[in-house]
Amino acid sequence: MTRKQKRLAVIAGGMGFILAAVLLVMFAFSQSVAYFYMPADLAKTPVAPETRIRLGGLVGEGSVVRGTGSTVEFAVTDGSTNAVKVKYTGILPDLFREGQGVVTEGMFAAGTNVFVADTVLAKHDETYMPKDVADRLKSQGLWKEGQGQENPGKEAQGKQAQGQEVKATP
Repeated sequence: MTRKQKRLAVIAGGMGFILAAVLLVMFAFSQSVAYFYMPADLAKTPVAPETRIRLGGLVGEGSVVRGTGSTVEFAVTDGSTNAVKVKYTGILPDLFREGQGVVTEGMFAAGTNVFVADTVLAKHDETYMPKDVADRLKSQGLWKEGQGQENPGKEAQGKQAQGQEVKATP
């Protein structure tokens, strides 16, 4: 073998190694990918049973039914007429409640339209704003009533727990 042939063999071997590594990584990712769907997306394009997906939306009002043990059934909706029935066995997050945002991960049971979740993540309210910031915005006329936090006492309780002084408002 000449020097040029050796160099080409090393380059070809290196490229083959890199190609094999990329293919292994792509195979590993394809096994763990869970696509995100909303109930309206599922109404348009159904997903095959036993396909792992993430389902997101709001917990339907009046849909939470607690079963035996730690089994809970509820509906996930996206504000339209579409709702997906979800069954979950486990401990729910503290922020889980009706009307709250939720992301579930799992798959549809074979032969049914029930989504069996193995993970439930509750999303917090994006409109939360600390009381002092909300008061400042109200005084400037930039804050509309009804926006922001639902329980203004929680911030004061948190400041007291941290040892900060809290002024009482009438």
